[in-house]
Amino acid sequence: MKSTRAIRIITSLSVGVVVLASVSWLGLGHISGKIARISVFAGLEDRPEKISKALNYLIVGSDTREGLTKEELKELKVGSTATAAGGRSDTMLLVHISKDRDKAFLVSFPRDSLVTIPAHKSSSGENLIPARQNKLNAAFSFGGAPLLIKTIESETNLKIDHYIEVSFAGFAGIVNALGGVEVCTKVDIDDPKSHLVLSAGTHTLNGIEALKYVRTRDFDGRGDIGRMQRQQEFMSSVLNKATSTGVLLNPIKIVNFMNAAISTIKMDENLSKEDLLNLAKQMRGLSSGNVRTLTVPLSNPNGRVDGVGSVVVWDETLSADLWTRIRNDASLVDEVKPSPSASSTASAKPVIVDKFKTRTAAENPCGEIK
Repeated sequence: MKSTRAIRIITSLSVGVVVLASVSWLGLGHISGKIARISVFAGLEDRPEKISKALNYLIVGSDTREGLTKEELKELKVGSTATAAGGRSDTMLLVHISKDRDKAFLVSFPRDSLVTIPAHKSSSGENLIPARQNKLNAAFSFGGAPLLIKTIESETNLKIDHYIEVSFAGFAGIVNALGGVEVCTKVDIDDPKSHLVLSAGTHTLNGIEALKYVRTRDFDGRGDIGRMQRQQEFMSSVLNKATSTGVLLNPIKIVNFMNAAISTIKMDENLSKEDLLNLAKQMRGLSSGNVRTLTVPLSNPNGRVDGVGSVVVWDETLSADLWTRIRNDASLVDEVKPSPSASSTASAKPVIVDKFKTRTAAENPCGEIK
């Protein structure tokens, strides 16, 4: 039942940006032993070539209720069953950090994206499963992080530099450590499945309320597509809160934030503490206006394939353009100069073309700029 499925949320922007930017305050030597490591790149072959010093992080949210208190489970109105064997990756994001560390793109992958999962060994390791079409989240179930990385690299021709897996049990603590996170909804929300009730307008949500907000999916009829947009908006609010309230300049707040976040993170075996420290120093000047969120361009959000079921189909032309721009560390937004005419002047402003429908972290979903 959808109402009893594990909480699926995204804190990737706080993990992938705020955490990385704040670790230098604490001293990585104090926290490195608490970070679980995952071997994800061993054995991967024929990987895409890197052509810039930009970084690509794959951030995955795995299903689990483990770690939530009885009171939190009761308030969320979900059971205590933990993740099923094999795990599910209903939240998958690519975080691209520019070579100059002054811009970031956050791309959401719909979990039902129709992809070709490369040939891989069976779970027993005895049989070779041939390449075949399936949903993207099936790659994680069939072969964990390595097969998911191999699938995404094959589909995008982008090399994944690092992998972060987020367990969601500590998410409420992360939000509470920030003093709550502000969201804005244009319409009333009354979702009996996520048990979220919000009136239209701006609200500051605590941890449990935030969990309800990012898992709601059925109230507006847009399913996962609507949920991904709200998750992106929420991540933007996390970044705004973390940078506008002095969290990065307040060691006490950072300690609270890190204590809440660090136990939820698993990182790849190649991400060293020196890498984290250098990235933290480089990204201190990253502003919310230079972070753009978007979803893979789609041609059919309601497709169906025999033997696979309901799928989300990427727009071949737009998605190929997106991956090329990210690979080249190029802008996602174009500036087009006005055509010459008798009425035009040298001061005419260029037209902004945003064909990927991105949103900056500085934009409020109700249309205001924070």
